[in-house]
Amino acid sequence: MSAKRIDGKAISAQIKEEAAKEAAELKAKGIEPCLAVILVGEDSASQVYVNNKKKACEAVGIRSVAYELDAETEEGELLRLIASLNMDKTISGILVQLPLPKHLDETKVILAIDPKKDVDCFHPINVGNLQTGGKGFLPCTPAGIIALLKRSGTVIEGKRCVVIGRSNIVGKPVAMLLLRENGTVTICHSKTKDLAEICRQADIIVSAVGKVHTVTADMVKDGAVIIDVGMNRNEAGQLCGDVDFAQVQEVAGAITPVPGGVGPMTIAMLMKNCITAAKLQNGLL
Repeated sequence: MSAKRIDGKAISAQIKEEAAKEAAELKAKGIEPCLAVILVGEDSASQVYVNNKKKACEAVGIRSVAYELDAETEEGELLRLIASLNMDKTISGILVQLPLPKHLDETKVILAIDPKKDVDCFHPINVGNLQTGGKGFLPCTPAGIIALLKRSGTVIEGKRCVVIGRSNIVGKPVAMLLLRENGTVTICHSKTKDLAEICRQADIIVSAVGKVHTVTADMVKDGAVIIDVGMNRNEAGQLCGDVDFAQVQEVAGAITPVPGGVGPMTIAMLMKNCITAAKLQNGLL
């Protein structure tokens, strides 16, 4: 029997609808959530992401402003722009689209953003809050993964969860969020021995390594839930994830497709963070 597909498009639409309702409630109180997006250079993938964020803001009722800077922009100029957005009371969230051109220091740029406006949840203060269970933002893709699991009826508490990948953007934070939901978490990576054996013990597998066929059917126990964060191209040039979808769906209990699984959730959770930012800055949280 084929696995249930976890529909990221449908679940992200629900979350955006909820965010739109909250945005309308804030506007009724005279508070207009606003996202400032900074794009440096002309990376085509980044331009697509920025356009998608603008469209999502429009759909939800969040004002957005875009700053498209030349690839040669000096660090001082970028930092001055961030400082002015930090001070601007009409801006609730600031997002600097990564990756930045090589001559710019990403760490310095992330540190420059006011933690209360850091809707990507990359600032060390927000990362610290995530680790300690404090209030504030949740990183968009990891929070989207938890929402996919919960809203598709997967119970995390008491389950064995395996996260493949240890990046600061997905692997580590999703492990923390699974832990927060009382899952028992193992983090695996390129140096892990017996990856297949560890995966076979898992009730939930999250793969976030960006490598085709990282997870194959022989690594998955019957009925396990599979979350595929990978965005890769296979030999035929088709978009695919880390998981051998065709084979794994015959074994798994539920699985996210690529595209249409985790992808749409990232922007939906960004919209939620923009609402949270507006509430934080107006003493409503």
